[in-house]
Amino acid sequence: MNKRNHFLIGFTLIAAGLFVSCNSDSENSPQGGGNFAWGGGGSATSVETISVERGNISDQIRAFGSIRAQDVVSVIPQVSNRIVQIYADLGDTVTAGQSLAKIRELPFRDAYEQAQAQFRQSQTTFNRDSTQFARQEQLYERGSISLSEFEEARATYENSRAQLEAARASLTQSREDLENTEIRSPVNGVVLNRMVAEGDLATTGQAAFEVANMVGYETRLHLPMRDWEAVNIGMPVELRLSSREDAVARGTVSRISPQLSETTGLGEVVVSLTEVSPRVRQGMLAESRITLETRENTVIIPRSAMIERVDTYIEPETNTVELRRSYTVFIAEGDTVARQKELSLGLEQGERVEILSGIEEGNSLIITGQSGLRDGARVRVAGQQRQARDEQRIETMERMQQGEGRQGQGQRQRPGSN
Repeated sequence: MNKRNHFLIGFTLIAAGLFVSCNSDSENSPQGGGNFAWGGGGSATSVETISVERGNISDQIRAFGSIRAQDVVSVIPQVSNRIVQIYADLGDTVTAGQSLAKIRELPFRDAYEQAQAQFRQSQTTFNRDSTQFARQEQLYERGSISLSEFEEARATYENSRAQLEAARASLTQSREDLENTEIRSPVNGVVLNRMVAEGDLATTGQAAFEVANMVGYETRLHLPMRDWEAVNIGMPVELRLSSREDAVARGTVSRISPQLSETTGLGEVVVSLTEVSPRVRQGMLAESRITLETRENTVIIPRSAMIERVDTYIEPETNTVELRRSYTVFIAEGDTVARQKELSLGLEQGERVEILSGIEEGNSLIITGQSGLRDGARVRVAGQQRQARDEQRIETMERMQQGEGRQGQGQRQRPGSN
């Protein structure tokens, strides 16, 4: 055998080996030999996809604040003495004028009765001196008494009148002190705090109760300067509890502080609640979501589907380092090939992101398994093969049923053919 024959035999064996290898890869591939792509060689990656859809998305500012009544009234005793009875406690609903506690009234009742007696005595003296003054005035006009006698009678009358007015004021004050031994709520509301107990000394100037005036609820938020500058009066707000996804209250921005706090550098924003569910309670900590902007009918995808790339860029003029971020996603073409798409992002709301360009509605967006992909890689969409096998099985069964039907018809026709 010459060298030419050796060369031909070797080439034939190599070609046969390559053919068998290619056939083996094609047969073991989940997609079959017909779907082999030079750009995405190797086994297909299992992925999951969703259809890109349109929806509404909002740009929101989120901050936590406590829900509180718009007006909290401190109830301060007007007289000082021991508290002998408590009528209201935490959480009780009270009406304006309702008694909250009782102060020992005995000394104030004695003072009131003494003031009454003093007033009656002063009134009697005044009536006597006024009659005497009227008589002296007539005598002076007729010239029966001197001017000095007339002036003395008038001075006595003026003094009696002053004493009567003082007695009346003392009586009014003592009556008010006696009434103030009942500590009453000045507004309709709910008792938020009770700072006294039976036996305590009630003192003027120190609050005994705190009552929330039930005219409405509000929450106060403290925002960094960037968010504080973006908020305007009238913007809608939703409030949610940390343990719930649905909104428990809604409101609007009603007041904005004109300055930032010197201590914290934060700006205060007041939200007045307009819709409140029965679950809302005074003092609840809730997350407020202030809606700055809402866009409708726009392409929205989950943030988890995106792949973030961070590149370091050095500005030649300033020699400063900047981080430039770019985002991509993979879509499945024909459920067999992954295509990488550069994205232009819009608004972001939690885990939802608006896409301005890069993908369109109806694209099959790969949401799991995308981290190890490259453009043109082979993919196998989870659930597609099972669906294909089920369809093939149904088709086979239908064919078998049709074949049995034709066979039965042939068997019935045989006797007649004879």
